[in-house]
Amino acid sequence: MDLQFLRPLFDGDGDVASVHLDTSRGTADSDKQIELRWRAARSALAEQGADADALAALDGVVGGARDVPGPQGEALFASGGRVLAVHTMSEPPSGDTAVNLPVADPLPLALDRDHQLAHVVVAVDREGADVDAYPAAAAAPSFQRTFNGSTLHITRVRAGAVSHAAYHRRSVNLWSENTEQVAEDVREAAAEVEAAVILIAGDPKAIGLLRDHLTARPPRGRTVYVEGGRTDQSAIDVLRASVDEAMHEAMIESHRAVLDELEATLAGGHGLQGLAPVMEALSQGRVETLLLAADRADDPELVGSRRDPMAVVSDATALGDDATTFTAPASALLLRSAVHGNAKFTELLPGTRCADGVAAMLRY
Repeated sequence: MDLQFLRPLFDGDGDVASVHLDTSRGTADSDKQIELRWRAARSALAEQGADADALAALDGVVGGARDVPGPQGEALFASGGRVLAVHTMSEPPSGDTAVNLPVADPLPLALDRDHQLAHVVVAVDREGADVDAYPAAAAAPSFQRTFNGSTLHITRVRAGAVSHAAYHRRSVNLWSENTEQVAEDVREAAAEVEAAVILIAGDPKAIGLLRDHLTARPPRGRTVYVEGGRTDQSAIDVLRASVDEAMHEAMIESHRAVLDELEATLAGGHGLQGLAPVMEALSQGRVETLLLAADRADDPELVGSRRDPMAVVSDATALGDDATTFTAPASALLLRSAVHGNAKFTELLPGTRCADGVAAMLRY
């Protein structure tokens, strides 16, 4: 995963307030619950010495995506009275966090973004389809196409009578024409967002016709057939749940591929594990991909530098006469160094055994 979306968080010189909140919207009192969570986070930041202007700036933007129902989270960052970034997260963080540090602490946000893949959702029936394409980490689609085709004689009648044969053929032809256009929409949508996965649900007959058209000219990405549709709210709810499940499985598969690559690079001498060697490689700009475990409960404090944002050391004396050094949690400094070194990021999935929960694949 590209980390450059985090760069604005690491370009300043002052302390940064970093907040990750559960902003799920699924109950009548969601707004009140979010308000209470923010109030607790704000109090914690104030106790840590957060700048009053930064807190006031966050007051004006906190609250999550109000038009996105269901589970979600929000990551917010502010410094010196200025909001640095606000990001909607696809899932709530494992727990609300609010820290004021010399550097931004965006690990929960990075993990959430790392779990997301560009994808296309297709709900198809006998009259057409809804095609929505989502870039990675987008709460709303960047491509939307609703196609209802020609509804003339679209409903088939009971088979049997010879006099109905032409009527039936007309109906089948319209289904085929509609799904041919839907297939073209799917190809366009998948290309626009560089989709990793295409998820298709709906009427079995229409799905079969769409499958035939897509097989003839496959779109970008892997096609997965899921439950649900667009006929009513119940079908839409089933579609969302099955899409979430399928995307989680796709994420796991994607991560396993990266971890297989890590295993090969470690065996071939082009990978590292453990804090000390990874810190050194990041400081030298040799890291192609940084890998971190999500559980950083035992994260040590390391030393960073405002003068050299790629430097990460365990002892300030290693940076000589640098008067801009400061301490911060390892994960925050490792991510900062990775951003400035143009390294990518991937989570070390639970159960992956790696020294200190840290690894790196090297450029050279």
